[in-house]
Amino acid sequence: MDRHLVVGAGPVGRHVAALLAGRGSHVAVATRSGRSTGIDGVEHLTLDATDPDALSRAAEHAAVLYNCANPADYTRWDTMWPPLAASFLTTAARTGAVYAITGNLYPYGPVDGPMTEDLPDAATDHKGRLRARMWADARTAHDAGRLHAVEVRGSDYVGPGVGQNGHVSRVLPAALRGRRAWMIGRTDLPHTFTDVRDVARTLVAAAEDPDAHGRTWHVPSNPPVTQAQALTDVLAAAGKPPVPVSSLRGPALAAVSAFSPLVRELRQLSYQWEAPYVLDSRAAQDRFGITPTPWEETCRATAQP
Repeated sequence: MDRHLVVGAGPVGRHVAALLAGRGSHVAVATRSGRSTGIDGVEHLTLDATDPDALSRAAEHAAVLYNCANPADYTRWDTMWPPLAASFLTTAARTGAVYAITGNLYPYGPVDGPMTEDLPDAATDHKGRLRARMWADARTAHDAGRLHAVEVRGSDYVGPGVGQNGHVSRVLPAALRGRRAWMIGRTDLPHTFTDVRDVARTLVAAAEDPDAHGRTWHVPSNPPVTQAQALTDVLAAAGKPPVPVSSLRGPALAAVSAFSPLVRELRQLSYQWEAPYVLDSRAAQDRFGITPTPWEETCRATAQP
């Protein structure tokens, strides 16, 4: 039986585990708490993944090591990610497991036009530089023959179980009660949203295709919609009417960030919401034969509690 180690039990990790377990693979999910995902047939490990020796023991005989980690404190990525990323690299090199990374679009920084995989990682903000460095280190190790690595990058998450990890789902509870939604940046520009289940499907497909390793892939995603339209569509899927949607920008965003460390971090990425932010995922669709989950289905899943 093929073995897989998934580190992280957030939205991506849970869907990767469910996908693998559903086809009969042996799957272990490792987290600091060891909490159960509730997925039948999945083993759960209590593990500090920053410890390369502990991670290597857990990954022994694994075909794939999935990095689905998402450090809980968004404001401390600069201190939390480096030891975790280093441990993943050490473990992949020691065990021979394919290193499959759940990435994001931060490394590109501000863009002018649709994003394709051949764009340079040119971010100047600290989170973008951090994520770019993580992939650069993995790519260097891959090119040197020390390990096999691949990264998939999706846009803002929607779909089941996203919760506070998504811009739409973050404002959804209040909107379901009929309250005005405040969303960062302009709400009238085209923006790509990615179903978290499609992230999992693409990550597994890329990990298991040796010829896909050594590069990044964009997760197949639906055509872009505006923030306001995305929220309206999710509300409609829940049988609720639209609500007023307001933009949090400029001085107002600066004022909120003065009191909220999370908003202060998000403010550095507000460029994503001040211009069209469109993901081109044709390469992955052609390579893996994956099409995005239909938007209507994504909206229904996002609307579920």
